[in-house]
Amino acid sequence: MRIGELSERTGTSHRLLRYYEEQGLIVADRCANGYRAYDPSSVDRVRQIRGLLDAGLPTRLIKQILPCLDTPRAIHFPDATPEMLATLERERDRMTERIETLLRNRDAIGEYLDVVRATRRPDAAAPAP
Repeated sequence: MRIGELSERTGTSHRLLRYYEEQGLIVADRCANGYRAYDPSSVDRVRQIRGLLDAGLPTRLIKQILPCLDTPRAIHFPDATPEMLATLERERDRMTERIETLLRNRDAIGEYLDVVRATRRPDAAAPAP
């Protein structure tokens, strides 16, 4: 697929996709006309990258852990330093805290909606979609 389709399917700008390629996070073949051609698996890869970036990981770490996200998992880091492992542990713990906060917020909103719906007058107009 070309960059436009990958961009559309992932919600990622062309500029960011080119940046991911420059950083070695994704790979594109080149057509005879010079256009980038992406494998369909690039959609999942870009989504993984976006999720890791949203979680706060820098691209240098993402590049190192992307092989761990493949199936089958190819986990082998001959150059894993104690600093890198400590950084990954901190990031994992930070993600866990964010997940717990998101779950609490989701549950609170759900409880609020339940109470509002239970106490609404039956003749009240339904909200617009």
